[in-house]
Amino acid sequence: MFNIRNFCIIAHIDHGKSTLADRLLEYTGAISKREMKDQILDGMELERERGITIKAKAVRMNYTDKNGQSYILNLIDTPGHVDFTYEVSRALAACEGAILVIDATQGVEAQTLANTILAKNANLKIIPVINKIDLPTADVDSAYEQMKEGLDVDGEPILASAKEAIGINEIVDSVISNIPPAKIVNDEPLSALIFDSFYESYRGVIVIIRVFDGKIKKGMKVRFMASGAEYEVLEVGYMKIKMIEAPDLSSGEVGYVVAGIKDIKDIKIGDTITEISNPTKHPHEGYKEINPFVFAGLYPNSTSEYDNLKTALEKLKLSDASLVYFPETSVALGFGFRCGFLGSLHLEIVKERLEREFDLSLLVTAPNVVYRVKTKGKYVTIDNPSKFPNNADIEEIWEPYVEATIICPVEYLGSMLELCQKRRGKQVSMKYMNLKIALLKYHMPLAEIIVGFYDALKSASKGYASFDYEHIEPKQGDLVKLEIMINSEVVDAFTVITHKNKDQTSAHYLAEKLKGIIPRHMFEIPIQARVNNKIIARETISAMRKDVLAKCYGGDITRKRKLLEKQKEGKRKMRQFGRVEIPPEAFVTVLKIDE
Repeated sequence: MFNIRNFCIIAHIDHGKSTLADRLLEYTGAISKREMKDQILDGMELERERGITIKAKAVRMNYTDKNGQSYILNLIDTPGHVDFTYEVSRALAACEGAILVIDATQGVEAQTLANTILAKNANLKIIPVINKIDLPTADVDSAYEQMKEGLDVDGEPILASAKEAIGINEIVDSVISNIPPAKIVNDEPLSALIFDSFYESYRGVIVIIRVFDGKIKKGMKVRFMASGAEYEVLEVGYMKIKMIEAPDLSSGEVGYVVAGIKDIKDIKIGDTITEISNPTKHPHEGYKEINPFVFAGLYPNSTSEYDNLKTALEKLKLSDASLVYFPETSVALGFGFRCGFLGSLHLEIVKERLEREFDLSLLVTAPNVVYRVKTKGKYVTIDNPSKFPNNADIEEIWEPYVEATIICPVEYLGSMLELCQKRRGKQVSMKYMNLKIALLKYHMPLAEIIVGFYDALKSASKGYASFDYEHIEPKQGDLVKLEIMINSEVVDAFTVITHKNKDQTSAHYLAEKLKGIIPRHMFEIPIQARVNNKIIARETISAMRKDVLAKCYGGDITRKRKLLEKQKEGKRKMRQFGRVEIPPEAFVTVLKIDE
């Protein structure tokens, strides 16, 4: 039974992966015309709204070719954005091949390059497809030239249009003939890789697996090798848009397992499932643990929602293995969580999912990166700017760096170079993929690209440039802690780490913005920006004044003076003991500091 093909679709964001998946489902009869809707695998409301794939999806298609030979095609649709590379790497571990989609109107873009390297590293067979050939702006020759020059992929690409269903039969035939069949090993003990999971209220955690050796069936007692947890299998089956129960899942197949798992800590993405009575000697090597690179605080608007936020994060962690969180307390915001993300889009998506799926109202502090600081001969890891040591105690600061890849039309090259230089980038290489397209590589601090860089890049190139990055070794930086004091109290949520050359600009920006956002109170409010215990910027919000002389019609001037002195003394006491209310939108100003 060498008729199973496990493959995924990889591409840059918006090159037509989800539309191609729709056509493949239609062509193989996996879904009826009545059930069909655009981007059917993007089931999350957020995915359909933004037109992006966030979660990898597994779906089984049964297909019979013209010779009467039956095949099982397991398709995994993957995200295209740089922040969701972890989803792509997990999908690749469960496959033998990949369809690489290149947009005929856009050509090779940064994430196309990154995903191709990931697929090559996983030793997958790559099938190149040039998509959107039906569009009037399509330039197939240029896309083909860029593919040969920039990607180093063998074989002639298949010309297709997922929207118009052109080339779909060639793609399916190529998957069957070129992608190696799944290796069937039924006589070995059970070894299955967990590459995804999600939570259902009534059935608990449902894990998505690829079976490498043996078979798994209902009633089998299994062990999760990394956590050591043991369960009895209640149901197995495969995904065909809906979950369809099956008697068993055998070697080479992709499907789901229900085992009444209520404790989400028992599930580790990349873990191996094996039978308790006959364990495997070859656990899957799993995935490299992905460390978060961007941290931000998530706080409920109401302190009574803290427990709900904790439960929501636990459930979201199941379908998002890269999310890291731990409790923290802020003087300004109360109880919340410090969360680790893979990038700023990942942060945005997690916040929106928490608010929509769990009906929460949240505040997010400014994202920051993880620094290694040497103080008194010891290295400490700092993921929260407010915990940054005093400048006098710091001997060295190491900040995370990335190698950024930018692909842009030649006419926007100048603005790209200027943007990267402004963000403290150092050029590594520049080459031309053809006469119209240039490829730039820069080493840049991660802190410079997590806020506003992607938007600035798109603005500077009128939307034509594409961007991707990978992490490299940290480098030493000349950084300072910028604190904001409101009414002489440091508000930890506004603390940022900035480069020494940018501290004045950032300080004035924050002070001015906060002055415009914080409402006037009955007392005067000073806003001060402090670096190394030295005030470098100040703005003052004037007090609202009640007219205490309104009822004084004439009379002696001393009576009026007495009333004004009494008001003045009251305001002085009020400023001493009064609490400044900071509106939620004030915390967003820190996010826009680099724009």
